[in-house]
Amino acid sequence: MGLGGTVLQWLQSFLEGRSQMVKLGDTCSDPWPLTCGVPQGSILSPMLFNIYMKPLGEVIRGFGGRCHLYADDTQIHYSFPSDSKEAPRMLNQCLAAVADWMRRNKLRINPDKTEALLVSRSSDRGIGWQPVLDGVALPLKSQVRSLGVLLDSALTLEAQVSAVAGRAFAQLKLVRQLRPYLVKSDLTTVVHALVTSRLDYCNVLYVGLPLKTARKLQLVQRSAARLITEASYRERSTPLFKELHWLPFIFRSQFKVQTIIYKALNGLGPTYLRDRISYHKPARSLRSSGEALLSPLPASQTRLVGTRERAFSAVAPRLWNSLPIEIRQAPTLLAFRKDLKTWLFRCAFGE
Repeated sequence: MGLGGTVLQWLQSFLEGRSQMVKLGDTCSDPWPLTCGVPQGSILSPMLFNIYMKPLGEVIRGFGGRCHLYADDTQIHYSFPSDSKEAPRMLNQCLAAVADWMRRNKLRINPDKTEALLVSRSSDRGIGWQPVLDGVALPLKSQVRSLGVLLDSALTLEAQVSAVAGRAFAQLKLVRQLRPYLVKSDLTTVVHALVTSRLDYCNVLYVGLPLKTARKLQLVQRSAARLITEASYRERSTPLFKELHWLPFIFRSQFKVQTIIYKALNGLGPTYLRDRISYHKPARSLRSSGEALLSPLPASQTRLVGTRERAFSAVAPRLWNSLPIEIRQAPTLLAFRKDLKTWLFRCAFGE
């Protein structure tokens, strides 16, 4: 990792010389020296554990897979054609190498808590094989939870939207009981903390969803606006959003995506997102050459699988190119966010 000298000595002194014991009532066991592991609750521990786990990524990439490491949770992504005979064997070899690396590095893998999801067209889901991890066959799930988001085998996100809407409405029901005891500003704060935060979490995934799916979350936002303003359920939500200066749900999601695009293009975001987009370079000089437009994906890459239209590489050029040039060329992130919200507000309410 390029560490040495005093910095390495600091880390060494942090990790060495530790021991643990068991306490039962007033009786303690003899201390037992620790030769591996990191102390729980420390700010440094998650980072040091990720450094320790870094070679596992090389193992997975050696079999053509990709991975995301979240502390002690590891996700493996493997892409292959539906008619591939080699892919299942390679995936099982990869899982065997992962289990072997874990054993050699004094880590325990838990097949019972490991889940497998096959994302494909419905016609390809009966492929008749199961991944095997450490001698245990992993059944293919219809949906799994990843960082709090429910992903299904068709990536429709219907289960995720229903779950978020259900929890948000439950919180609104509780907040409604507090309304007589709170002034409007405090009530707004509570609604943002318990309801709006749920709608905003990973809301970039909701861009491009069918209206019948997104409508469930729109209803939550409308109910929250009526709760704060004490409006009746018959009253239109548009004037309430304008009064509260809220962007409607769909526009809030677009705001988040466009902010991520700006960060990626200006070196403020992760490189793997920047690698998914590129500036448009026309074959000949055009008036639009200096407008910082992004190259859209070819239609052939999105028309066969509907979910690809919601991929970042497809959504980003469409949303970014729709912005006025002065917003795309904003000098700072703060200026971009301010101008973007004003523009989206005009688009949402026709002002």
